[in-house]
Parts: sequence; structure tokens; C-alpha cells
Amino acid sequence: MTNTTSAAGGLPYALGAYLVWGLFPLYLLFVIDVPPLELVSWRAICTLPICLAIVVALGQTRQLGLALTNPRILGYLVVSALLIGINWLVFIFAVQDGHVLAASLGYYINPMVNILFGTLFLKERLSRLQWLAVGLAGVGVAILALGALDTLWISLTLAVSFSSYGLVRKLAPVESLPGLTIETIIWLIPAVGVVAYHAMSPQGMSLGIDTQTDIAILLAGIVTATPLLLFATAARRMDYSLLGFVQFLAPTLNFIFGLAIFNEQLKPAQLGCFLCIWAAIALFSWDLFSRRKPA
Repeated sequence: MTNTTSAAGGLPYALGAYLVWGLFPLYLLFVIDVPPLELVSWRAICTLPICLAIVVALGQTRQLGLALTNPRILGYLVVSALLIGINWLVFIFAVQDGHVLAASLGYYINPMVNILFGTLFLKERLSRLQWLAVGLAGVGVAILALGALDTLWISLTLAVSFSSYGLVRKLAPVESLPGLTIETIIWLIPAVGVVAYHAMSPQGMSLGIDTQTDIAILLAGIVTATPLLLFATAARRMDYSLLGFVQFLAPTLNFIFGLAIFNEQLKPAQLGCFLCIWAAIALFSWDLFSRRKPA
């Protein structure tokens, strides 16, 4: 496991990232009528200028240039760009289609996938109680598969795609900001193509319809870049399994919003899955902190 100082150094970044992601469904209320693929494209287009401006301000243009000319780094970032694009698309679709609770479950399952990836690919070791927590989460997913099969794909796609994204970014030999900048560059051409397609369609593109929607779309860059930069920084400073358990903040907020604001009905299978996941989180967290040595 990562030493206490290293973990503490990454914790504020992780908390900041997951707080912004937890509030993201509220942002989507302002762009509820924007097609998911078009909104993903606007996110990429609006994020790139912000990233480039920060790169220049922080004097990281050299690191960006070196990363752009390194085939190994580019290979990692092509994969991570694809994974985060899938994650964005499915999450936006889920919220706009009234499946905020399914999206919340996906990010509750995500820590367990992080744990599995940490043990399989990063050789991080788990205790028996931590493996029991993984087993409880597996029971929860099985309950979901039996009673809420129609939305299971949303939960599993979000969990696996984001865990895979985090793993690739942890393994990629590139700092947070240059990496995110290159990811948005990779997305730029397809994003412009999607926006152009919508502009030529009978419905037209969403930008320009009304002032509130325009402002919300243009803010997509800030809403996107901020948590991703924080997350990428945290992923490089913390154990991947520990990082996964900090993320419960975001799906908890999503869960509350799904019930209180989006007025979703909680299915029995979803409740059973939530209970298993919450028990797994409690068990893992108790084991983790009980093993921590006093400062």
C-alpha cells in the first residue's frame, strides 16, 4: 500500500474530483435536451482551450510536446480518450433517460472493479476482509442482474469504463495536464464532425437555441476539465484500491439526486444491490482504517 504521506497528498484531489462528479446530474438539468453524443462533443471542444491555456500558464508546453511525439504515451492516451468518451456518453444518456440510480450504482460498483484491477495489474494486496467486501459487491451485482436487467448494462459499463480509464492513466508515463490535453486533442476531430452533423440536420445543433443552454454548453469545458485533472493527479499519488473507496462521495450524491430531484422509483433489486455495496464499502473501509498505523 502507498505510505500515509503519499495517500494524504492525493486525498484532497480525489475529494475535489468526486464532489464535482457528484454534482454533475444537476448540471445536466440545464442541457437535458442536448443529444448525448452532441454534448460529449461539446465537452471535448470546450475543454481543449482551457487545457491549452493552463498548459501555457504553468509552463508545461515542453511536456506536452514531448508527450505528443512519444508513440507509447500516445497509445495509452488514445485508449484512455476512448474509455472516458464511452463513460461520458453512457452517463449523460442515463441521466437524460431517467436512470440516475443506475448510474449511481455503476459508480458504487466502480471501487470493486478498481480493487480487482489493483490486484490483477498493479500487484496490490488485499486482506481477507477486503476480499469479503469484493464478494459482497459481487452479490449485489448478481441481485441487480436478476431484478433490474434492463439497466444493468448502464451500471456495469460505467464501472468498468471508468476503472479502466483510471488504470490506463495511472500506467501512462505522462503528467495529469498534458495527458488530459492530448485526450481532448484526440477527441477534437470526431467532436467537430458530430457538431457539424447536428448543425446540418433538420433539428440543428443545440448551441444557439437559448441563452441558458448556450451558457451551460460553454461551461462544459470547466465542468469536464476540473474533475479530470484532479482525478488524474490523485490516481498518480494514491493506491488505486484506496482511490476507489474515496469515490463513494459521487454516487451518494447521485443517489440522493435521483430520488429527491429526478423522482426515480427505487426498484427492489436496486435496493438490494445498494445494501450489498454499502455493506462492502463499510467493511472495506473499517478494515482499511483499522490497519492504519498511528502517526
